[in-house]
Amino acid sequence: MSGRPSTKTAASRKAKSGKAPRRSLKGRGGRRGGGGGGLFGFVRSLVYWCIVAGIWGAMGVGGLVLYYGSRMPNATSWSIPERPPNVKILAVDGDTFANRGATGGEAIALEDMSPFIPQAVMAIEDRRFYSHFGVDPLGLARAVFANVTSGRMVQGGSTLTQQLAKNLFLSPERTLERKVQEVLLAFWLEQKYSKDQILAMYLNRVFFGSNAYGVEAASQRYFNKSARDVNLGEAALLAGLLKAPSRLSPARDPKAAEERAQVVLGAMREEGLITDDEVKTAMSQPPTKAKSFWSGAQYYAADLVMDQLPGLVGTVKQDLVVETTLDLDLEKKAETTLAAILKESGTKSRASQAALVSVDATGAIRALVGGRDYADSQFDRAVKAKRQPGSAFKPFVYAAAMEIGRTPMSIRNDAPVRIGKWTPENYDQKYRGEVSLADALANSLNTIAAQLVMEVGPPQVAKLAHRLGIESELQANASIALGTSEVSLLELTSAYAPFMNGGFKATPHIVKRVLTTEGKVLYENTYDNPPRVLDPEIVSEMNQMMVGVVERGTGKNAKLKGWQVAGKSGTTQSFRDALFVGFTSNLTTGVWFGNDDGTSMKKVTGGGLPAKAWATYMAEAHEGLTPSPIFGTKGIQPSFEDPGIQRTIGDVISGAFGRKPADVYPDAPVADAEMPPAQGGSMDAADGGLVPPADVGQTTGATPPTRRTTLFDILTGG
Repeated sequence: MSGRPSTKTAASRKAKSGKAPRRSLKGRGGRRGGGGGGLFGFVRSLVYWCIVAGIWGAMGVGGLVLYYGSRMPNATSWSIPERPPNVKILAVDGDTFANRGATGGEAIALEDMSPFIPQAVMAIEDRRFYSHFGVDPLGLARAVFANVTSGRMVQGGSTLTQQLAKNLFLSPERTLERKVQEVLLAFWLEQKYSKDQILAMYLNRVFFGSNAYGVEAASQRYFNKSARDVNLGEAALLAGLLKAPSRLSPARDPKAAEERAQVVLGAMREEGLITDDEVKTAMSQPPTKAKSFWSGAQYYAADLVMDQLPGLVGTVKQDLVVETTLDLDLEKKAETTLAAILKESGTKSRASQAALVSVDATGAIRALVGGRDYADSQFDRAVKAKRQPGSAFKPFVYAAAMEIGRTPMSIRNDAPVRIGKWTPENYDQKYRGEVSLADALANSLNTIAAQLVMEVGPPQVAKLAHRLGIESELQANASIALGTSEVSLLELTSAYAPFMNGGFKATPHIVKRVLTTEGKVLYENTYDNPPRVLDPEIVSEMNQMMVGVVERGTGKNAKLKGWQVAGKSGTTQSFRDALFVGFTSNLTTGVWFGNDDGTSMKKVTGGGLPAKAWATYMAEAHEGLTPSPIFGTKGIQPSFEDPGIQRTIGDVISGAFGRKPADVYPDAPVADAEMPPAQGGSMDAADGGLVPPADVGQTTGATPPTRRTTLFDILTGG
């Protein structure tokens, strides 16, 4: 106690000095805590530091904005990139059957598309689209909260304007720089364009999966209809795709697409855009079944249009409208016919593919089916595949013979033939002796075709075929008689059209006109004044013979009730290909059956499945039309009473026959009365394999038969 000063002594010293005792800092703080410390002090400190952090954060954000903004082009140079050009392709009746281009569909004004589409997109992607200024803080906060509470990414904070900015200007990579630039571009878009304009741009450019950009392309892709006609359920499905277009595509995962569509419907109901009854109706609709690729035979025609377009108008740099010759009604009939026959007989006949081309008298393509199913294979077997036509090539051989004076009633000897080392045989390996050319064509006798080629000369046959429309290179050798040179079904079919139209070139074409969207004509075809390629008398004779092919020969399965039909079947070696090409007075149609890998079918001939398919399709194509005879036939078979083949003895002896083909087409041979008969004469071997046809028309080793020279022979041109 003695060591410590008393309280009184200490107090008296302070009193003497006149100073109050100093309080410790701790003591002061403790007393403040009683009045202004505790929770209030903590909150005040928190607010203070939040303000400080906010200031520094704002400065940091501002710095980032300035930095990344400086790396962008000057705002005065910003402009909306041109939408990739679209090509709208129209059928002959004006209906759209395809869109082609990077987008896969045309741009549609907001007011023209189904109102359900923008409603569904805003409900699931940007509910406050019409109230924010390009960036939605409330939407961003809501997305952050949802993602944090769920523990995963369930919502995005980007507005439609930001998404549009990203799609138009930026790469898809997720970086801070891209996000800052996205916000700046969103502000610019909101200042420069109206909300409706921004929404329209977004809906016409956004990716909807399966190579579809924009609502029109997506609607056509998934529903086979325009975005103008989309219903509520379909609109919900489209809007749902935006979250993950490729993964949710109904072409890839229909179930996932449908589940996402139901989420969209729920969001629309929450926003009051639709009623409970509308939700029930939409959910009760059958799920969308979209094929893995664009489906429909008309897309083969669309591909052909796009292949030809650059050659007609050059590089496509703007939206175009292409008017075509395609008849969608005939196209559907053709597609259905081939599909039904392949389904019924394809497996047992070992035929996996088929193709069809139908053209009118001018060469305009009215129907084109390039394969069994466009969704499975986009390769066009009607246009791009080249195969041997077999006996379907024989009409060109016979027409060349008609040009040098032969007639349908000319007589030839059906017997074993040897041309050099080549010994062609008939399909049934039988021989009929003396036959008329009309009967020889009707029964597709190979020996007679071989004789005619040697009489005319292979180069002349090739020239005639090219003149009529065959564009592929033809090997001018003896085997051309049996169609050994490869051609496409399109060129073969169009080369038959001159027989139908009376002897005029029928250049195959599908494009009528190409226009801009403003209506300016960039191209218009000029196939309305074709050149003559066959003399009408020869056309008449050929048509009478080809009618006989259908009436009493290999083409019997192609008969049409009430209609006159002319045509020719073709079958290649080992049944690899089977064709029938024929015509009425209205249409020329070619049909092919076979396999892509060239494997043999099970004894399928041109007079079998192809002729049956031809008849089925043509019967439907001619439904409701009034029958009329084929050119030059007058509904009867070749006879001496037919004015189309009447001859005087003087004509026969002179070899003139009233024809002057050289005046019409310079490369045609003039009728020659001195042309050596099949049993004699000589011919240069153009390919090294041809020899003088001394053995043509006779059995090898046998004595050449004496040719009869009766008045009947002279009258028939034999």
